[in-house]
Amino acid sequence: MTTLAGDTPDTRPEPDGADYLLALKQGWLPIREVARLTGVNAVTLRAWERRYRLIVPQRTPKGHRLYSAEHVERILAILKWLDRGVSVSQVKHLLDAPQPVFSNPENDWDDLRQALLQAISQLAERKVDETFNQAMSLYPPRTLCEQLLLPLLAELERRWQGQFGAHLERVFFYSWLRSKLGARIYYNNRQLSGAPLLLVNQSDLPLEPHLWLTAWLISSANCPVEVFDWPLPVGELSLAVEYLKARGLLLYSSKALNLSQLPKLLANIACPKLITGPTVRIHCAELSVSITEIQGLTLAEGPLTAQAALHTLGVI
Repeated sequence: MTTLAGDTPDTRPEPDGADYLLALKQGWLPIREVARLTGVNAVTLRAWERRYRLIVPQRTPKGHRLYSAEHVERILAILKWLDRGVSVSQVKHLLDAPQPVFSNPENDWDDLRQALLQAISQLAERKVDETFNQAMSLYPPRTLCEQLLLPLLAELERRWQGQFGAHLERVFFYSWLRSKLGARIYYNNRQLSGAPLLLVNQSDLPLEPHLWLTAWLISSANCPVEVFDWPLPVGELSLAVEYLKARGLLLYSSKALNLSQLPKLLANIACPKLITGPTVRIHCAELSVSITEIQGLTLAEGPLTAQAALHTLGVI
């Protein structure tokens, strides 16, 4: 990670000096704890401070950041504005406004989507990467998924209907997305310990973008993940859960499943089980029955609802 001049990364072991320990006892929080409480990683917190002065923490004599309860409340207020589609560059004005703001503030999501669409149409991998990296440094993964990546994927699908070169664009972008998110997941896994959540692609289709978005969101919530990008046969799925000591199982499919095989497929799997993807809508009525027949089974149609369901279940 590149650090700008004058910006302390807060990644080295924290000092045990008396002043620092006293500050912690007085309720000040280090950046890693604030990241855990809010879900906003340290890189993004530093970017908000450096670029927009959204959060200005106290500093120890050695440059380590310390945050108060008020800072945490302000971060949560920022997240609420981001969830409404407001760009980070507009948030400070809204937070500091002396009276309620009733107008819809401008945001840069459309600009980001258009920049990515143009880069994808040109197969410009470096431009795609730079644009995404810029957004990833400023926004938490859930906001980035909701406001940028899911709308982008929907717009691409509309554009690819009957368009010459659509398959080329799709393979290019899906390959980049899987590599990018896979690298982030690999990095996160190296920093985490404990049993992973197992995600299995049941679609028989390679490069399922919503599967990888789901895996990335879960990984970003400090949960180790293991992604199997191909279906497992009956018997071997339970074997994988046993070997990995998985904390949960997520089956993703974008097409119809053989539901008659589902009870047998999930037999002997005691951990929480989640089915997600368009297959949930395809088999809405049948899967609603399966929930009552298969113990521990939950349904969630998309990446955002899957992350929320796993959080509710206590898996992440």
